[in-house]
Amino acid sequence: MRVFRSKVLAVATLFFVAAACTGTTPESATTEEDAASSSEDVTLKWLIEEPEDAAALQALEDHIAEFEAASGITIDIDTLPWENMRTILQTQLRSGDGPDVFNWGAGPSWGGALAEAGMLLDLTDAYEERGWDVYDFAVERVTAGDQIYGIPGEMEIIGIFYNQEIFDELGIEEPQNLEELRAAAETVREAGILPMAVSDKAGWEGGHLLSMSLSSNIGSDAMEALFEGEQSWDSPEVVESLQLWKDFHDADFLPPSPTSVDYDTAISTFYAGDAAMLPTGSWLVNEIDTNADFEVGYFAFPAPDGNGIFAGGLGSGPFVNAQTEHPEAALEFLDFLASPEHAKWTIENLGSIPPIPTTGEDLDVSPLMQQVVDDVSGFADGGDFGYNIDVMVGDAFNEAMYDGIQGLFTGQTTAEEIAANLAAASDS
Repeated sequence: MRVFRSKVLAVATLFFVAAACTGTTPESATTEEDAASSSEDVTLKWLIEEPEDAAALQALEDHIAEFEAASGITIDIDTLPWENMRTILQTQLRSGDGPDVFNWGAGPSWGGALAEAGMLLDLTDAYEERGWDVYDFAVERVTAGDQIYGIPGEMEIIGIFYNQEIFDELGIEEPQNLEELRAAAETVREAGILPMAVSDKAGWEGGHLLSMSLSSNIGSDAMEALFEGEQSWDSPEVVESLQLWKDFHDADFLPPSPTSVDYDTAISTFYAGDAAMLPTGSWLVNEIDTNADFEVGYFAFPAPDGNGIFAGGLGSGPFVNAQTEHPEAALEFLDFLASPEHAKWTIENLGSIPPIPTTGEDLDVSPLMQQVVDDVSGFADGGDFGYNIDVMVGDAFNEAMYDGIQGLFTGQTTAEEIAANLAAASDS
C-alpha cells in the first residue's frame, strides 16, 4: 500500500539479489515465543514512506489505533523519506534489525528481488487461509515463482490532469486523439499560458512521460512484447514515442528547461493556474482536491488515432520481514490492511486505491477521485492499460531511460540514440 505521494515508480536499484535464497513460510518462521505470547504483548514496527503532509500521518495513526484497540497489537509506525528507504531498509533487513512489516514496491526489481534474497515472509498459504480478496492481476505482481511475497499496493494510473476553467475559456474539449492534444496545446500556448507543467529534474519523471506516450502509441500487448524481449526497444514506435516529447518541447508546449524543474515546482505551477495540463499519476488526486481552486479533469495520453490508454501500475504495499519475531501478529495486521473496510478508508482519506474490491458507489470522495476510481476499476474488469516502464525493468534500463530523456530535453541526445541505448540495456 502506498500511503503517500508515490515515488515508487521512480528509482529501482536493489542489491538483494546477490544473496538469493528461498523465502520463509509463515509456519517455519513462527517462533515458539510468538505462538505462546498473547497479542497484548506484541508490538510490530511498520515502516512506511515519510509523509509530505503531517495531517495524513495523523489520520493514518488514528485509523491504525482502531486495529490496535481491536487486536491488542501495538503498531509502532516508523517513517523514512522515500529516497532513503531502500538503502536503510536494505541495511536493516540484512542486519536482522528490520521492521516487522514495511511498505515496498511490487514487481521483479522491488519486492521480487527481496523475495529472491529470502528477506520476505512467504504469504502463499496465508492468502488462501485468510481469504485475502486481492485482484488476481495484482497478486501476479507480487508473485515470484510459486511464492506470493506481499500484498500489492494501490492501483495507480498515469495520465494528464487539466484545468477545466482554462479549457472552457479557450473553447478546448478533452482531446480525443494525439492531433487534438497538439491543437489544444497550441491554443493554450497562443493564449500565453504554459500548455504542460512538465518536470524532469530528478529523471524519473521522464520515465513516466515515455510510459504514457508509448503505451498509447503501441498498446498493452506490444508493451508486454517489449518487456518479454519479443520486440526491440529500438523499434520505430519507441523512437516516435520519445521524439514526441522532443517535438512538444521544441513547440514550447513544455517549460523551457524541464530538467531544471522539479516535480513539486511543476505541481505548484499547475495549482497556480499558470499551466493548463499536468502529466502525472493518480496518486496526486488528493493533493489536487486540496490545492486546486478550479475544476480538474483527467484523461489518458491520446493515441495517434484515438483515445489512448492509461499507463497503469501498482504502488507500494505491505510486506513482512522474514525475520520478524511475530509472524502471526504480522499476518493479523495484514488481515486489517487487506480488508475492504481499510481499502475504503484509504480511498476516502488518503486518495489511494488498493487492488481490493470495494463498494465504489458508497464512497465519499470528490468527483475527480470518483472518476479515477472508476477508471482504475478497469484494471479488475480486464480493461486495457499500459505500463509504468520503470517498475517493469532493471536498473541499467532505468538509468538509460532517465539519462536519455534528460539528454533529449537538453539537446545532447537524439530519440534514436536513446532507443538504441534502451535496447542495449534490455539485452544486458
